Amino acid sequence: MLLTYLTIINIIGFFSMGIDKYKAVHHKWRIPEKTLFIIALMGGSAGSIVGMQLFRHKTKHPSFFIGMPVILILQVLITILQISGHGLRL
Repeated sequence: MLLTYLTIINIIGFFSMGIDKYKAVHHKWRIPEKTLFIIALMGGSAGSIVGMQLFRHKTKHPSFFIGMPVILILQVLITILQISGHGLRL
């Protein structure tokens, strides 16, 4: 179930970058940057990063070329801590 969720959210992250790039080129309504980051925070950071690179979108914006990898690294670290039993107990 978790793998299915992560697959879907990363596909959404990937395509959201492509769609936003298309809209930018064609001077159409854009996907808000906040939405792109929310998708990444929901687990779609890897797909968003791949989309950024493939579509050459947001690659010169520090908040994206630094922020997206930081989100991914934090998600990986949290996952490793959870799996090892050292995760946060809420």
